[in-house]
Formats: sequence, C-alpha cells, structure tokens
Amino acid sequence: MTPKINPKKTKKQRQYLRNNMTKWEVRLWNDLKDKKMLGFKVRRQYGIENYIVDFYCPALKLAIEIDGDVHYFDEKVKKDKKKNETLNTEGIKVIRIENLDFEEDYESVILYLEDKFRDRAKEFKIELNDEL
Repeated sequence: MTPKINPKKTKKQRQYLRNNMTKWEVRLWNDLKDKKMLGFKVRRQYGIENYIVDFYCPALKLAIEIDGDVHYFDEKVKKDKKKNETLNTEGIKVIRIENLDFEEDYESVILYLEDKFRDRAKEFKIELNDEL
C-alpha cells in the first residue's frame, strides 16, 4: 500500500513550517530546490502519512531531517524514532543531520548529501549524468 501523501490534516502545519523555516533549512533549500541536487526534484515540508519531513525526494524515497536542540529531549527522541520506523516501513530512507553539523562545516554536509543521493540512485538503478 502506498503511503498517504500530503494529507489534508497536516496542510496548515506544512504551510506554517514552509513559512517559518530555520536558517539552516533556508540555506539547504537553496541548494536543493530547482533540481540542484544531481537533477533530482526535492520538496520541502512534505507530508507522508501523519508526519512532515523537512525535505523529500520522491524519486529516491529519501527524506532529509534537520535536527535542532529540541530533538535531544527524550520525548522528541521517541517521536523521531517512531517517525523513522514508520517511514522505513514505507521504503523511505531517512537522513538526519544536526544543526551543529551545518554550523561546523556546511560544505561537507552538502558533499555527504550528494553521496547519499548517489547511493540511493544506485539502489533504484537510476543513471546519473554528473560523473566528473
């Protein structure tokens, strides 16, 4: 069964999150939008079932979550674990990146994501024309 995408019940929350992105979400979005990541379409604040992921590439079933300080609290850790498990059962791979990683070395995070996109494309047998 395919997951319910952008359900109506999360619409207002998705809109709110798109209009109130963190500085790292804004910066990363500038590097992901308009198919800048290896030619793949990426969406922001995307609803899957009852969850909203920060960024999602439908072609690769790849979700990117940016975790700030709130993600260290026990209750949030439990919710994130459940979210990951649910998305994984739908065949969606979740990548979690901490704000601190962006602050320490933004360019390395972008290179890391490029590797993850390449790996996932190989899994799906999608040819990339970006080999340098």
